[in-house]
Amino acid sequence: MPETSTNEGASTSFDRDTTLVLAIELSTKNWVLAAHVPGLPLKKAKQTILPAADALVAAIGSYRARAAAAGRSVERIVAIYEAGWSGFWLARWLTARGIDVHVVQPSSVLVDRRMRHAKSDGIDADLLLRTLLAWLRGEPRVCSMVPVPDEKDEDARRSMRERAELIAERIGLTNAIGAILATLGTGDFNPLRRDRRRKLEELRTALDTPLPPHAKSKINRLLTRLVLVLDQICQIEQERDLILQAEQPDAAGRMIQQLIQLRGIGVQSATVVVREAFVRRFANGKALGAYAGLSPTPYSSGGMEREQGIGKAGNRRLRSIMVELAWLWQRYQPGSLQVRWFRERSGPTGKRLRKVIIVALARKLLIALWRYTMNGVLPNGAVLKSQI
Repeated sequence: MPETSTNEGASTSFDRDTTLVLAIELSTKNWVLAAHVPGLPLKKAKQTILPAADALVAAIGSYRARAAAAGRSVERIVAIYEAGWSGFWLARWLTARGIDVHVVQPSSVLVDRRMRHAKSDGIDADLLLRTLLAWLRGEPRVCSMVPVPDEKDEDARRSMRERAELIAERIGLTNAIGAILATLGTGDFNPLRRDRRRKLEELRTALDTPLPPHAKSKINRLLTRLVLVLDQICQIEQERDLILQAEQPDAAGRMIQQLIQLRGIGVQSATVVVREAFVRRFANGKALGAYAGLSPTPYSSGGMEREQGIGKAGNRRLRSIMVELAWLWQRYQPGSLQVRWFRERSGPTGKRLRKVIIVALARKLLIALWRYTMNGVLPNGAVLKSQI
């Protein structure tokens, strides 16, 4: 009898006798496959293959042959693997070949709770397979599937992530130069100034002597790398700002233009929020908050109750930018509903509690901005820049 799934995303019927269910445990060394093959016990359908698409095709062919030998035909193939370093290329590759593929959020898969438990790629593949079978049967909340982003949207966010990496590199180079000068008793030097080379020639140590030759040479090499990083940051920001002049932008561009109309939100913040989150599909605000890792994690058992903070099992870039936006929002949007809620609860409390409550404000703000871009619902009490 076919098992009809009521779980969201698994709306088609699941017939165990005609469906090949495949779990893929990925690694750089090899891939471990665990499969439910029609007509075969689960324990007899596991193998290790090379980390290559051709090897996966051959493995699927062998599973088809084994099902045929057992008197069954494979009419549908469903596959699962964990979201991670491998990205979504495999999901697109499998989908192009008529395979239903699901990418699961690793932290949502239930694991053995014993302090010491066995772990291997084979065990993980079996766990993924059992999780997918339960999900196909329609069991609620068995796991969380990650929506596969559009290839164009996924590529568009690379520049924003590269900018963050370049900013970190800029900070590292600036700190390295400052560390060298600190050992010489010289601190009045800003490597981000345009006249950095001339200022370097004028620098003197604490003993009123010229900079030592090796220290000066190292600083010059660091400045050369710093100039390259600054140029690349400028180039990325110029490409980012092109969306502001676009007369007919795509869906992501329209959302960015919409967000920057709000006071307290700049083009960088709007671009990160849209590229990292709003281009994806979410069932509701709760799912969006979970994706950002901003959902609360209460612990209540018997007479014990405590709040463990946010889950952090989500997009750290989105979570970071939303906390920054929350601080800016309570400064530039003092009349908004979210800020009033924040100030009622923070009141005269200390800095530590304010830092805790600001995270809750970040979650509320994220959902409010998502509804604003999706449905045009302006956050309650928010002010547009044109109204100033």
